[in-house]
Amino acid sequence: MSELGRIKVLLSSAEKISKEQDVDKLLVMLSDLTREVLGVDRCSLFLLDRERNELWTKVAHGVDEIRVPADRGIVGWVAQKGESLVVNDAYSDNRFNPEVDRETGYRTQNILAIPLFDKKGNILGVFQAVNKLKGSFSGEDVELFTLLGGYASSAIENSILQAKIKDAYREAVMRLSHAAEYKDPETYNHIVRVGLFARLMAERLGLEKEVRDSIMLAAPMHDIGKIGIPDAILLKKGKLNDWEWDVMKKHTIIGYEILKDSSSELLQMAALVALDHHERWDGTGYPNGKKGEEISLWGRITSVADVFDALLSKRPYKEPWSLERTVEHMNSMKGKQFDPQLIELFFSNLEEVVDIREKYKDEEVQSNSGQQDS
Repeated sequence: MSELGRIKVLLSSAEKISKEQDVDKLLVMLSDLTREVLGVDRCSLFLLDRERNELWTKVAHGVDEIRVPADRGIVGWVAQKGESLVVNDAYSDNRFNPEVDRETGYRTQNILAIPLFDKKGNILGVFQAVNKLKGSFSGEDVELFTLLGGYASSAIENSILQAKIKDAYREAVMRLSHAAEYKDPETYNHIVRVGLFARLMAERLGLEKEVRDSIMLAAPMHDIGKIGIPDAILLKKGKLNDWEWDVMKKHTIIGYEILKDSSSELLQMAALVALDHHERWDGTGYPNGKKGEEISLWGRITSVADVFDALLSKRPYKEPWSLERTVEHMNSMKGKQFDPQLIELFFSNLEEVVDIREKYKDEEVQSNSGQQDS
């Protein structure tokens, strides 16, 4: 590829790189672009893990994730010195670590490695191109790779920041979901499991990853409206009278009202979860008596996930049901309480469902509440 051609490829990819917010996808994109532009056999982009003092990569063509001490090998030297490095004969350079070659059967011949810096000038990682397909690395290669490294640094730093923002958002959503549980006997792991069950169903339905991740966070907010239910009713021991039961059922509407006006698509989904999770397939549920597919998919998914987990869980007012009894009961309610397709789908993946239950077990529930799930 000519010098002009390489620059055109680089410039045409710059906008796409700058917009990618998923770190893993970004690393793959940058590595593939480097192979094309520099004409190399393999490429890896190492990021610095300061807590573990390691350089790691999920993108090293032909191998799985690699972790190396931050001061070891060619990439370690570049990270420590903050300087670019061209090695024309890897095995004659005492800085080269042949361990990966030994594990993979690959033969490294030459290397071009450059440091990546964040906006504050701190080392972010190391970009490494391996085995030039024609000849050796030139000064033009170094200049072009350095230019690409500038794009990479900016894009990676932005991507990491976006990931941190998303993590903080997820944590805030889960804490919000848990807020309603402080008055109820349900545990934090209950809402985690409900979210994971919901994501599993969404995945098996073939929904996109973004949607799967959203329902995992939206489903745990199904009972957020209980925040607006008076303690005298929510914490009452024994059976509710008709008036109290009517008040309790309003938690679905309260939850919907809390969430519905958000500009966040996730919280809009959660609003439908809160509103619809007590609707029934046959139209006898509440608050609106919706029937069949009038009920949002998100409400139908959450209903299956929530009831399944509640039946299997110990509460102050009941002992846990066995798995066999739970499956038999929910199958008997197929087409009555639950979407038949979702019940079939859910129990066809029972092994994975049970694995989630095992991984996120409850601690002993301690509560003075005697109120059953509503």
